[in-house]
Amino acid sequence: MEKKDRILELQPDIFRIKGHETSSHSYIIKGDYANLLIDSGIDSNFPALQKSLLKIGLKIRDIDIVINTHEHFDHIGANRYFQEYALIAAHRFAATKMIFDDRYVTLYKSADLNEIPLKVHLWLESKSRFDLGNYSLNVIHTPGHTSGSICLYEPARKILFTGDTVFAGGTLSDIAESGSVGDYINSMLSLSTRKVFEIYPGHGNISTNPEEDMEKAVQNAKAFLQSEDAVEVTRFKEGNAGEVKDREDG
Repeated sequence: MEKKDRILELQPDIFRIKGHETSSHSYIIKGDYANLLIDSGIDSNFPALQKSLLKIGLKIRDIDIVINTHEHFDHIGANRYFQEYALIAAHRFAATKMIFDDRYVTLYKSADLNEIPLKVHLWLESKSRFDLGNYSLNVIHTPGHTSGSICLYEPARKILFTGDTVFAGGTLSDIAESGSVGDYINSMLSLSTRKVFEIYPGHGNISTNPEEDMEKAVQNAKAFLQSEDAVEVTRFKEGNAGEVKDREDG
């Protein structure tokens, strides 16, 4: 990994670009058929994202598809720089909030004075699939953190991109506007039926103990419902850099 730019090659042609400040991580898959970006991060993080893309040999116009794991500002804010060249994809419950500028749910506030409406070209459902040739991604609807949250499962490598649904250590994702703790528990139980070797979340560390972390997340969610003390909950909102840190990045 190149520490300066926070670029980590997780699998052949799969890269994590670490988000700065409140921004989510972005994941790049250089596919045989198309190049795919998972989560664009916040608007102000775009220059750093663009620089990192160039480091791995890609320009903005080389990105063919952008998938948003859910509708929060820290995952969708830089979509504006891709949406004229790439197909923007999100679950249909997230898409409605994005295209109608539902800021109560998205928490989205742009630093750009000339605001551009966000577009969604592909409205996803569970079991949608992206075939990139060298990799394929299965869409899994995982409501809980938000109503439009999805995870992306690569069945050959058995890796899971989780956005803000699952974090390393089983830290409970903040149940935000449009979300539900009950839905979250149900989504976690569904995810736990799949064989997963590694989890690539929207913030924080990579999980190399997916089974243990998903079980801990369910326990934390149930404890949260019972109003028990000492339940660790992430809160990635504007002005808050978050509470999950990257041990492997120093």
